[in-house]
Amino acid sequence: MSSFLDRMLGRVKLGGWLAVAAPLLAVVFAAVITSVILLATGKAPLEAFNALAQYGAQPRTMVTIINTGTEYYISALAVAIGFRMNLFNIGVDGQYRLAAVVAAGVGGAALVPGVLNIVLVIVVAVIVGALWAAIAGLLRVTRGVSEVISTIMLNSIATGIGSWLVKNYFGVLTGNELATKEIPADAHVPGMALIPGTQLQVSGFVVLAIVLGVAYYVLLNRTRFGFELRATGKSESAALSSGISPKKMILTTMIISGAMAGFIGMPELLGSSYKYGTNFPTGLGFTGIAIALLGRNTPVGMAIGALLWSFLDNSSDTLQLLDISKEIVAIMQGVIVLSVIIAYELVHRYRIVAEQRRVSRELAAPKGPQQVEGAPA
Repeated sequence: MSSFLDRMLGRVKLGGWLAVAAPLLAVVFAAVITSVILLATGKAPLEAFNALAQYGAQPRTMVTIINTGTEYYISALAVAIGFRMNLFNIGVDGQYRLAAVVAAGVGGAALVPGVLNIVLVIVVAVIVGALWAAIAGLLRVTRGVSEVISTIMLNSIATGIGSWLVKNYFGVLTGNELATKEIPADAHVPGMALIPGTQLQVSGFVVLAIVLGVAYYVLLNRTRFGFELRATGKSESAALSSGISPKKMILTTMIISGAMAGFIGMPELLGSSYKYGTNFPTGLGFTGIAIALLGRNTPVGMAIGALLWSFLDNSSDTLQLLDISKEIVAIMQGVIVLSVIIAYELVHRYRIVAEQRRVSRELAAPKGPQQVEGAPA
């Protein structure tokens, strides 16, 4: 019994060490590569890193990092649902933008008052995102069209439809900007004064992001549907032989991913600008892909990745004070994603080798009298 416990503890320690080693290796590797680039351009790496850290520690910047990270995190969740099913939903960008346009038009019309309008806007956004993603799912299961191709094309179509809706139905001209009508004040989601030292407030949608993260974990790891989703992602043929319908799982997963994408624009629409216009954030779907890879599709990992990405995005302007191009941050972000992928692959291979060595040692170890087959108890 004691030897069994020792082996189990050894596995836990090995797994825990490897889980920490991968992101640490990635961060170290990214820092080294970025330092080399800075040195090649004649800049001091320590000075640049120190400037980023000091700017990021300011209360005002911290609030901005959290608020931007909230949008990044929801986007990563939408992408990760597809990843766990082995689906590459590149269409999250178009799904959340089209959902935001329609939701902004409905919210600006003020069909219902107050909190009901908030609920209506969110429900409309979720439904539109789900329906738009369902198109790619249907094309995959009925015609065999790769979701990579269909979602890329649907992104462009969604952009065109959104512009057409704003121009012809939802838009009003305010100054030089054509945008949807502003959502009434009684349907604004309030912020929270969580960080002292600044008048800026943390978005109330942080709570929603946490709820969505918990729901994502429970759905994928504590439900039968989640098991079937992951099983189908591993092997469609094996899932089919076990009574699981791969086509049904593909379509359902795309719909859930699109529904999650509908939440992405809500912090901006209900907590910041209160309308859809030319300044509405774009490209969040592609950012979500990077963060999902960075966080290995885990809720906590993606939360850390979203805050890191937001920190780099919001702290980049301070580099210009040191005469360093802020594009160095984009290089750093790319290196981080690549290094994380490489680091996890190296750790995965090491884990396999370590497990093989452990099994070999156990097989080669001499057996006691009670373990010898046929020996008396």
